[in-house]
Amino acid sequence: MKNYFERLSKVYVSKWIILSLDLAIVLANFFISNLLYFGVNKRPEFSDFEGLPIIAIISLISFFCLSSYECVIRHSGINDILRIIFASIFIHFLSVTSFFIGENSANFFIASASVILWMHFALNVTFLVFSRMAIKFVYGIFSKIYLNKKRTTNILIYGAGAAGFNLLNTIKSDPDSKLSVAAFVDDDISKKGKIINGVRVIYSNKINEDFIKRHSIKEVIICIPSIDSKGLSNIFSNLEKLPIKLKRIPPVQSWINNELSISQVKEVQIEDLLDRNVITVKNAKVIQGINNKTALITGAAGSIGSEIVRQLTKYDYKNLILVDQAESALYDVQQELKRNKFENITCIVADIRDYSRMERVFRKHKPNLVFHAAAYKHVPLMENNPCEAVNVNILGTKKIADLSNRYGVEKFVLVSTDKAVNPTNVMGATKRVAEMYMKYIQKNSSTKYITTRFGNVLGSNGSVIPLFKKQIEQKGPLTVTHKGVTRYFMTIPEASRLVIEAGIMGNGGEIYLFDMGEPVKIYDLAKKMIRLSGLQYPNDIDIKIVGLRPGEKLYEELLAQKEETQQTYNKKILISKHEDIDYVYFKNKFEDLTVANLLDQDELVVKNIKEIVPEFKSKNSIYEKFDLTEEKEISL
Repeated sequence: MKNYFERLSKVYVSKWIILSLDLAIVLANFFISNLLYFGVNKRPEFSDFEGLPIIAIISLISFFCLSSYECVIRHSGINDILRIIFASIFIHFLSVTSFFIGENSANFFIASASVILWMHFALNVTFLVFSRMAIKFVYGIFSKIYLNKKRTTNILIYGAGAAGFNLLNTIKSDPDSKLSVAAFVDDDISKKGKIINGVRVIYSNKINEDFIKRHSIKEVIICIPSIDSKGLSNIFSNLEKLPIKLKRIPPVQSWINNELSISQVKEVQIEDLLDRNVITVKNAKVIQGINNKTALITGAAGSIGSEIVRQLTKYDYKNLILVDQAESALYDVQQELKRNKFENITCIVADIRDYSRMERVFRKHKPNLVFHAAAYKHVPLMENNPCEAVNVNILGTKKIADLSNRYGVEKFVLVSTDKAVNPTNVMGATKRVAEMYMKYIQKNSSTKYITTRFGNVLGSNGSVIPLFKKQIEQKGPLTVTHKGVTRYFMTIPEASRLVIEAGIMGNGGEIYLFDMGEPVKIYDLAKKMIRLSGLQYPNDIDIKIVGLRPGEKLYEELLAQKEETQQTYNKKILISKHEDIDYVYFKNKFEDLTVANLLDQDELVVKNIKEIVPEFKSKNSIYEKFDLTEEKEISL
């Protein structure tokens, strides 16, 4: 019987059969209306029903106009019921019009049509709606008996509003769904105890561990489309200790054809819980600054570079030139752009350290804008490979900056990092030197050199969040270097929008940074990610403290001590007001660094970097012995 019902559940009745049944109901109701009316006065005769053909024609017109017969009855919802009601109203209106205007109407219609037609309308609404609800109800009963074993996941819907009702109907109408809604949860006390489509609403403070275990709840789906990060964080805090997974629906504007599907329900991401406002940039000059321009993006296959490309495709650009040495990653970006049918995009496999190769690229494509995102960024690796860090982060940047000057690029935007501020590692120090070179080359160039500096990017390659996700998949433990370590975070789209915005608003020589909110404690971040996975710390997955890595700080800074800031039109975006450098001293030391790098002498390279950036103080590193005791004031 179960197998038979499962096969039957996948069969849908023809719309013409539904139309025939609806028509039969309407005609039967007209017959019943006459019986009810004339049964009080006299027994009706056959001639009393000569209006049936007219009713049949009117009904067909109404059903065709409103398409009320095209629904899947077992999945009928409020819209289908409204179609039936409007069809009944239309039938009533046309009937009244026909019977009172028609020249050949029987005498009894003129005397009694009003009463009969009103009874007919009431019966139509009642039986047409009832027939659908009865079929849906019977199907639901059989589903619970024969198919409910498939619905193995009991869930709570958090939010008893329109979106929650929509999700409930979607779940109930999907025969393949494995979800079963145990209850609605809402913070509105006035909704407590109410029943929505057979599901009771409970107040949010009733959700505890006993309730979760008693009802075998596995997931909570947050159905509040407009909820912000702070609201999500509050719900997460209230449910943090419960053994459940937390999911959410997307904003209404993301719904497919204004309808919510189960496939759109996603797990709450750690990015959703960082209690901070999303940084947006609004500047009409951006459109003017990008439209009909050729932009070259280095590191175009990386997390930031590829997102810069995606953001640029929103404008009326002339050409986009994507440069990266990672062939496979660049291919993936190329295929994504092709799927979205973007044109005038050229992908070039090249190394920014190869001056001759990059010169040919500049000569051929003549970019107006350069977004320089190519860099080595992993702190421990660069601590062990200082010469390679210099080759890419400093000398590679120099080559692209020099070519930009030589070929008349309008704007050059360097993607830097907060690790360049009072650096404690080789990676941060090399980015600091690159920032200083922007200031140096700006002095004698018509190209405008701009630097953007920001903290950690959520979900970028090699960042802590993908690492934690992988460790959770492997059942842990999650590794944290220190309980007190904190970091600033922002999303990849935010970072990329800022880079583009800076490139347009910059006049040359600026370092742009922004208010990233409060720093996040990595230890707390690890615990939240464990909970978002439906697991508990430390029962399911532990966190292991492994000690600070070479060159790692407990906390990051966005400003050096000698830097001040000035406000831009966007209160979240700041410009660093820095001191000038000693150009002669910088030039000489930069040349020394270049020679030391050619000799492949790691210690000599680090020593030279510390002479250029005296605030560079190594932490937990073999290079601490080269820290300078006297600082020469050449910092930005």
